[in-house]
Amino acid sequence: MKRAFAAITLAALMLPLTSHARDTTHHLDFHSVVAEATQAGRLDGSVKFYLAGQSVPGKVERLREAVTNKKTNAFNKSDENACAWVLQSALITLQNAAKQAGANAVVDIVSFYKRNEYKDAQKYECHAGAVIAGVALKGQLARVN
Repeated sequence: MKRAFAAITLAALMLPLTSHARDTTHHLDFHSVVAEATQAGRLDGSVKFYLAGQSVPGKVERLREAVTNKKTNAFNKSDENACAWVLQSALITLQNAAKQAGANAVVDIVSFYKRNEYKDAQKYECHAGAVIAGVALKGQLARVN
């Protein structure tokens, strides 16, 4: 009985030490992941992606806002690999939303993790932990002529 109580007490004392999960913020190159996903056939190239601050060639007709929040298994992966994978998942979701709306681009894309905007014309924000990595994006579905 005393041993069981001691084991439970020890486990309870250790709980707060293990409950703080890692959440590392990364700012990584957006365009290389888009190119990789397009080359691999995960993105079909019919929808172009433009980060906020990046110039868009042609006339832009904004249709509506789109938001995606994706997570992926990061266990036994480098943060960079997990982040690239989850960004591709978010881009596929935006591509599908754009096609449904009759758009050929997503413009003014910002990272939108926990509803906090991160704007950069070259990089996206990813949060990586020991088990899960996440990317959230917000942008405008648009027709670019």
